[in-house]
Amino acid sequence: MPELPEVETVRSGLAPVMQGETITRALINRPNLRFAFPQNFCQRLTGTQVLHLRRRAKYLLIDLNSEETLIAHLGMSGRFSIVPPGEAPPPDTNPAHDHVEWHLGNGHRIVYNDPRRFGFMDLVKSADLENNKFLAGLGPEPLGNAFSAAWLAEQFAGKARPVKTALLDQQMVAGLGNIYVCEALFRAGIHPKALIRTIGPKRRARLLVCIREVISEAIAAGGSTLRDYAAVDGALGYFQHQFAVYGREGEPCAGEACTGTIQRMVQSGRSSFYCPKCQR
Repeated sequence: MPELPEVETVRSGLAPVMQGETITRALINRPNLRFAFPQNFCQRLTGTQVLHLRRRAKYLLIDLNSEETLIAHLGMSGRFSIVPPGEAPPPDTNPAHDHVEWHLGNGHRIVYNDPRRFGFMDLVKSADLENNKFLAGLGPEPLGNAFSAAWLAEQFAGKARPVKTALLDQQMVAGLGNIYVCEALFRAGIHPKALIRTIGPKRRARLLVCIREVISEAIAAGGSTLRDYAAVDGALGYFQHQFAVYGREGEPCAGEACTGTIQRMVQSGRSSFYCPKCQR
């Protein structure tokens, strides 16, 4: 599933083409994705101007001059493509899975393709956005000032939760997913099963830095492409080439002078990759 860096890459790709433009026509080719489209979805979009594109956690937010905000989630295989005037959608997407299409005043089309249909879209009043069921209760963004050593200390205090599970909790920190938590824990030298109450101030501070580094580097690399993900221009992410642990079970540890082997275990139904020698 696309995580924060992938959604941020999509946002930054769509913004120059969509911001300030009018959606002159909106089309849907089926009644639902993961959920049904909102009532009168196309009519409510047609004629609106796109004011701004934002991201919150793993959600793309498109603010409209109708005082509504479109919330989009890519699910497992969702992909937005920018189609310039007179051109066809990318040849590596099956048009049978083109479920949503927006025509813009500048002649471009935005096509949403989703073979598995685990993504979804919703339209909500912008003023009520923070109370939306998908966004309410989300924790701070990992690159924001609110995600701090003090926040981690408060969240970790006295709790017997494994750190890997805790960091995947969207109420603790928004947007982190399995890939980037595994990589950050490796850099911080913290075992995925370590209980958060046992992680002291120095290790918390190191973990904070490592999370920020991993997310920033992944955004710079355009995210990670493991199966379906691609940016709006069809480009693949490249951060997967920098993985130290994720997906590397049985391979030698990349740590300097480490002779360990990457192992995998399952925590809360998710695979955790780690080096038993580097991570304690």
